[in-house]
Amino acid sequence: QVQPVESGGGLVQAGGSLRLSCAASGRTFGTYAMGWFRQAPGKEREFVAAISWSGASTAYADSVKGRFTISRDNAENTMYLQMYSLEPEDTAVYYCAAPRLRYSGYGESPSEYHYWGQGTQVTVSS
Repeated sequence: QVQPVESGGGLVQAGGSLRLSCAASGRTFGTYAMGWFRQAPGKEREFVAAISWSGASTAYADSVKGRFTISRDNAENTMYLQMYSLEPEDTAVYYCAAPRLRYSGYGESPSEYHYWGQGTQVTVSS
């Protein structure tokens, strides 16, 4: 099992940057693919980025490609989302998640993930 905990959210002006962290307990963090999702008020939860358990492979939503970077440090049991050139449309609660199985691939649907953090609010002012 892995229990993710997000941090690093906050209020930032448009064009600014933030780095989100996702820390996970347990010694198996490095065996899980991980993903970032976000949910704005009144909208469905949407895929942002994902990274393989080794960190060798990543994927991004088109809306964040070129602005966000996902990475992980398995020795520190932590995953990151570096966000640049933030836009008001990026305002949402950001969640990190892991699939049910170790050594599995990552997907872009929330239904493919089993372990979820509590979320961290990101607000981008115009």
